[in-house]
Amino acid sequence: MNINLKSQRILVTGASRGIGKGIAEQLSASGAELLLHFNNNLDAAKELQESLTNPSHLVQCDLSNLEAVKGLIPKLIATYGKIDAIVNNAGIAISVPDNAPTDDWTYIWLKTMDVNINALAIITKEFIEHARENKNGRIINISSRAAFRGDTPDYLAYAASKAAIVSYTRSLARYYGKEGIKAFILAPGFTRTDMAQDFMDQYGEEYALNDIALNELTEPKDIAPMVTLLCSGLADHATGCTIDINAGSYVH
Repeated sequence: MNINLKSQRILVTGASRGIGKGIAEQLSASGAELLLHFNNNLDAAKELQESLTNPSHLVQCDLSNLEAVKGLIPKLIATYGKIDAIVNNAGIAISVPDNAPTDDWTYIWLKTMDVNINALAIITKEFIEHARENKNGRIINISSRAAFRGDTPDYLAYAASKAAIVSYTRSLARYYGKEGIKAFILAPGFTRTDMAQDFMDQYGEEYALNDIALNELTEPKDIAPMVTLLCSGLADHATGCTIDINAGSYVH
């Protein structure tokens, strides 16, 4: 099966590193024109852009600033033209002890929700308005294994935000499908990224390895092919489903 995305323009959030970078590399290799979102890591975003073989454009936005997120999709459409798909990958996981001062705990909770679900919902809402006009659009939202099995007490906000992505995406799939809009959930497990390194620094790599059924941790390149398949339209009847990529660490 040869997947050709040459006619597609796709937004990938959080594209400068980790899973987002792996997804962007695979989508570009399959022919897509990419809108590469990043927050503050301009050097990494430029390095990625220079490495891609197909056209791409850098998109800077702080997803924790919801006022900056509003209107992002219309601006991109006005600048680059029709967008065929969005991959909502950007996310944060900030450790905060459950016995932290309530003000500190609340700050982390709200910031996590803003980046992981509130900004995602705004971007998706504006994309749906665009996709309804075109009678076509695909949404791939990156959730997490934590949405289903929970997480440690210091990552409660992360798990809760990723669970919200699941119900949100299922609603999109159920109620916009007849207008040509498909929505999918990917739920990776522990994946070797900079964000995951913070966890490993805290708990140790053996903690993560002992939790999975395979001999090595999942890499970003292990997530990317499924995103490419979903963007292609070859799996549209999987709309609304959750695809687990967690090395057998959680089966449900």
